[in-house]
Formats: sequence, structure tokens, C-alpha cells
Amino acid sequence: MNAEEQDAAAAALETLARKAAAAAGLDAAIVCAICERESSWDPWTIRYEPDFRSRYVAPLHLTPTIEVARSVSWGLMQLMGQTARELGYMEQLPKLCDPATGLYWGCRKFAECLERAGKNNNEKALLDYNGGANPAYPYDVLTRAAKYK
Repeated sequence: MNAEEQDAAAAALETLARKAAAAAGLDAAIVCAICERESSWDPWTIRYEPDFRSRYVAPLHLTPTIEVARSVSWGLMQLMGQTARELGYMEQLPKLCDPATGLYWGCRKFAECLERAGKNNNEKALLDYNGGANPAYPYDVLTRAAKYK
């Protein structure tokens, strides 16, 4: 893909993220910043999270394959497989790499975090979205959000 095609693809993903954010009643700049921070706008990003597996998924006593799949973060917003299941997602987990699908479910997760944190407490909601392990995460996302305003 040449630079012009890459720019067009990035613009299309940003437009999709803005639409998903609007549909979920979220600040589009924050959703775009989450995508940049989590996946660098690559919808095919996946990341195995062994600490998440041992803490949240292993106690469920699933088959090893399902346990690993639920311990992976998927797509643009890097939604954890187990979190997607808890939200009601019933499709195959790799489908979370489809931009529209991953954005829909990632926005649902962030909206849930925002609801728990209080509608205007983006910092607390972002910390919750990230699992609380990285105290700098909210600052990093909100700093990136400025360019999407």
C-alpha cells in the first residue's frame, strides 16, 4: 500500500471510529485516541495478556484454547476476549478485528466504564478501560485526544 492509500485507509478508520463513538454517546476524540494508543490504528492487532489470563480467565476453568482466546485483546480498541463475552458478544473472537465490530464492542465497554466512573470522569473511566495497571494511561489517551478534536 502506498502512502496515499495508507492515508485513505486511516481516514476511513477514523470516520468509522467517530460514527461508533457518536452511536454510543461517547466523545469521538477519546475513542480515536484509544484506537491510536491501543493499536496504532491497525485493526488486526492482537495481544496475548498472560496476567489477565491468570487473574480473570483461568479461574473459569475453560478449555485451553478458549482460555487463551479470551486472554487476548483484539482489534482497534484492544478489547479483551473475556470482556467481550461479559458484554454479550457471541461471535468468534477474531471477528473483533473487523473494524466496525471491534469499535462497536469497544465503545460499549468504554461507555460502561464511563457510566461507572461518572459521566464527566474520563480519567477514571480510561483507567478502568485499561484495567487499572498503568496509571499514566488516562493522561496518554487524553493527550492524544487533543489532535482528534
